[in-house]
Amino acid sequence: MCGIACLLLKDDSLQSRLGELMVPMVQAMEERGADSAGIAIFGPGEPAGLRFSLLAKPGVNWEDLAADLAGEVGADVTLGRRAGANGTIATLLCDSDPLVFSKALEAVVPSVALLGWGRSVEVLKATGAPSQMCEEYGIGNLAGHIGLAHTRMATESAVTAEHSHPFVPSQDLAIVHNGSFSNHATVRRRLEAEGIRLDTDNDSEVAARFLALRLGEGDSLDGAVRHLTVEMDGFFTLVVATADEISVVRDAFSCKPAVVAETEDYVAVASEYRALATLPGIELAKVFEPQPEEVYTWSR
Repeated sequence: MCGIACLLLKDDSLQSRLGELMVPMVQAMEERGADSAGIAIFGPGEPAGLRFSLLAKPGVNWEDLAADLAGEVGADVTLGRRAGANGTIATLLCDSDPLVFSKALEAVVPSVALLGWGRSVEVLKATGAPSQMCEEYGIGNLAGHIGLAHTRMATESAVTAEHSHPFVPSQDLAIVHNGSFSNHATVRRRLEAEGIRLDTDNDSEVAARFLALRLGEGDSLDGAVRHLTVEMDGFFTLVVATADEISVVRDAFSCKPAVVAETEDYVAVASEYRALATLPGIELAKVFEPQPEEVYTWSR
């Protein structure tokens, strides 16, 4: 059992409140997953280069790491926002090919994890209580137009920040998942046969890599999610976000809960209605449960 919370803002005047609105949603889902949590925040895109979200052990010197990476990739690396009581999370800005940057990171300091990258997305993850993550990382102060969060109760892989959701397998693509995929090992072998590297043994990462592959081959977000429902079996609710869209799908039996609230100002998705109850204007929202195997996609 895990918890999902997602908010897409249509009203630009709410963007400064995205984090403030997301925190109660995450806290409401803590009972569904208290061992780890994560959130992807999509905001204004970087005018040049990419934003790389990194997770390190306490005490890392981010300025030195940025300088070392700059020498390795042959491009400027700028230190962005840092978060966490011990500065364990940071974003680095760099106009570099993501594969080059990733290889440079492994060469310079392999203990630092790359959580995600893109022009718009920032990714934050932590083990422990989701409410603690929100406080430690200052989630309530973050601005943006899409927030995608997950509270995890691990059932099939390790409890680490790297194993927690969202998974961000390609530029500005984030995925959270509640449930389990029964054929993830088969799909994993197919992906690996195509040269796709997976970083964890989490079944959700398999779904994330599959979606990234389909999008890279030209599918729309809606189309990629539809392909996933054909290729991957199991009991699941899946929520996917890009820089300007979100998509939701449930399995054929809809075993895992999900509820949507839609107004003129936002679209919100959560595992339970109580995560939506504090949103502004919720009493006027169109509220419904996604139907089995029907893909719902919204854009800003």
